[in-house]
Amino acid sequence: MSITLKTVQDKKDLKRFVYLPEKLNAHRPEWVPPIYSDDMRVLDPKRNPAHRYCDSVLLLAYDGEELIGRIAGIINHRYNDYANTKTARFSFFEAPDRLEVSKTMLDYVENWARDKGMQKIVGPQGFTEEDSEGFIYEGYNETPTLGCIQNLPYVNEHMEKLGYGKEVDWFVYKVEVKKAMTETYARLFERASRNPNFHLLEFTKKKQLKPYVRPIFDLMNEAFMVLYGYTPLDEAEIQSMADRYMPLLDPRFIKAVETTDKQIIGFIVSIPNMSEGIKKAKGRIIPFGIFYMMQSAKKSKQLDNYLGAVKEEYRGKGVDVLLGYSQLKSAYEAGFEIIDSHHVLEDNIKMRAENERVGGVIYKKYRLYSKQL
Repeated sequence: MSITLKTVQDKKDLKRFVYLPEKLNAHRPEWVPPIYSDDMRVLDPKRNPAHRYCDSVLLLAYDGEELIGRIAGIINHRYNDYANTKTARFSFFEAPDRLEVSKTMLDYVENWARDKGMQKIVGPQGFTEEDSEGFIYEGYNETPTLGCIQNLPYVNEHMEKLGYGKEVDWFVYKVEVKKAMTETYARLFERASRNPNFHLLEFTKKKQLKPYVRPIFDLMNEAFMVLYGYTPLDEAEIQSMADRYMPLLDPRFIKAVETTDKQIIGFIVSIPNMSEGIKKAKGRIIPFGIFYMMQSAKKSKQLDNYLGAVKEEYRGKGVDVLLGYSQLKSAYEAGFEIIDSHHVLEDNIKMRAENERVGGVIYKKYRLYSKQL
């Protein structure tokens, strides 16, 4: 039977689109669902400011009456203008191990993108760089982190058979907390702590974070400009992202460094891994899901890094040491055994060196695919 596609038209279609992964991955006991309410927010033009400058199309794939796949096509015009490119994206890709399903969905998005004047397509990549990106191709059985795609190997095989090649790779490092806290690192931390020009900020309550939210995002915008796919967040997006992640944050694992004139010049944000809680909650925050997630975070032995940056002119001057070692100390005191670095671009040599300096080893790899149109 031929595969038919239907564009998402209403709330019922959108619900089918968002919850399809639950059906397709039901046979995988290790699979961790997304937080479905977060996916709903990302896809809602009223709640996600990125829709103001992105075109998108959401597709459902059917075999007869059975829903078997989904995909989104996205064009981020703001990024295209900034990067002087004509590139579309595909995202929210879910399909069984049937090449014709993947081909039918991708063919549609490719034609949609061509009709809008695009010359290239990349994916998986969401509306912005803060959304999920990259298919995993090494480390399939490792514990997943928030916002990371958990495809099976056949998806990468489909991409290659359909003419897609590597655009960029991201590496993920595993750092053993106790081993990373070497005497040398401790001495470097003590030396950096004596620098009168730097002040390490540590937090115990969420309300203490509020004055620093905007300065941290301003620094992120500045530092991330050189990273693949990034465009600066505006005021509405900063607020949206803060609202999105604030409930999950533990202030103990947020660090910042400021100068004597109160300028934020570095920060790191980490979140305890809560995969087991999300599994127990089946991806649903209400009614008890958030409780399961918080309980899981308290029992977790893995701390996941999410964001971090140092202002360019202060790199290599001790700010990175203040952030890195203080985060290790907090992780160790809280009983964490490993830290997951999250995505590090393959060509981000400085960030890779920081992870390798503390004994980090690559244990996951993700790939963004591309194809000329």
